[in-house]
Amino acid sequence: MMHAYFSPDQLLHHGQSFLVGGERKPIPETPERADILNAALTKLGISPSRPADYGLSPIARVHSPEYLLFLENIHQEWRAAGGADIVVPHIHPFDRQGIYPATPAGKAGFHLGDTSCPITAGTWQSARASANCAIAAARDVGAEKTDIAYALCRPPGHHASREIAGGFCYLNNSAIAAMDLRERFGRVAILDIDLHHGNGTQHIFYDRDDVLTLSIHADPAGFYPFYWGHAHERGNGAGLGYNHNFPLPLGSGDEVFLNALDRALETIQRYAPDGLVLACGLDASGDDPFGGLCVSTGGFGKISRKISLIGLPTVIVQEGGYVSPTLGDNLVQFLESFAEARS
Repeated sequence: MMHAYFSPDQLLHHGQSFLVGGERKPIPETPERADILNAALTKLGISPSRPADYGLSPIARVHSPEYLLFLENIHQEWRAAGGADIVVPHIHPFDRQGIYPATPAGKAGFHLGDTSCPITAGTWQSARASANCAIAAARDVGAEKTDIAYALCRPPGHHASREIAGGFCYLNNSAIAAMDLRERFGRVAILDIDLHHGNGTQHIFYDRDDVLTLSIHADPAGFYPFYWGHAHERGNGAGLGYNHNFPLPLGSGDEVFLNALDRALETIQRYAPDGLVLACGLDASGDDPFGGLCVSTGGFGKISRKISLIGLPTVIVQEGGYVSPTLGDNLVQFLESFAEARS
């Protein structure tokens, strides 16, 4: 039986709205996503466990102390300064090399990269619980209790860098899982199949060669996160050649995605890691409200099977995938095909 993790605390965060084209729109990263994904686990006969609280140590391997203090305290500081009930920045620094800001408004602009990562009273507790799911799954795999574990992470994480939130993401669950696996495995790969490029994950590992990062996503030339995720971004210093991006034309379907996946898996096999973190976004679906790619439900099964057959101990970390008629079916297909390929 596949191990899975989820905490009710992950439902406490709800950012409500963000700006799209200058208009305030509902944020699609809602608690309802978790309800749909949990229902999919029930269809598979999987009952997720509530993770332990592993403290800040595993998270602090990825995120800076200033950033963690900010996430924990900013809502209270913002409200005490007369701010609204949701923290949203209205100013950003030209760069982040100068003096660290002293005011809540300055800190919010420093650490929140866009309007899609508002902070509510429940955000820190939800993000901590989400990260704990990723850690629990990584420890199961690392301790060889299972060779596949699924973390139903919500809020997601792959847009969060070392000290900047963005794209509905606060703590980088996939990076945290990878660093936890590194405690027991020599080398680890992160394969991100979300619709959007995992820019936060890329930023965290860009100068390193002990974690290989790969991302298959809609071409950022015309899609979020816009500034990162291009094919020429290959790492820096010791990490040169250890970051690989596979941007796909908008509207690409199963065949184009699977062809890119074949190239990514070949790179992973040449790296010969001891473990894999799979950043599992389901928003590449043609039914997803973001509409960037057109992967079918059957396509998710094919993607999953190909990844599973490389045979690595795998932590599956939920990233994107938003409310649509096929969201639950896509997770069922993905996890079912992954497990079947290993049997």
